[in-house]
Amino acid sequence: METLQKICLVVTIIGAVNWGLIGLFDFNLVETIFGSGAFARIIYTLVGITGLINIGILFNHIESN
Repeated sequence: METLQKICLVVTIIGAVNWGLIGLFDFNLVETIFGSGAFARIIYTLVGITGLINIGILFNHIESN
């Protein structure tokens, strides 16, 4: 499970960096690399899913303390 958590955290951080680039420079790295088609939507979906997984990990960590 620890490997899955690390992967989810990395994907979430990449998504956060992309949103930072959009907010600061109006530059969307995902669409620049993958275009605005179906593959970019898959990337956005994966980032959203990993964000939800990280929320669950956060609450599990809080409960264990």
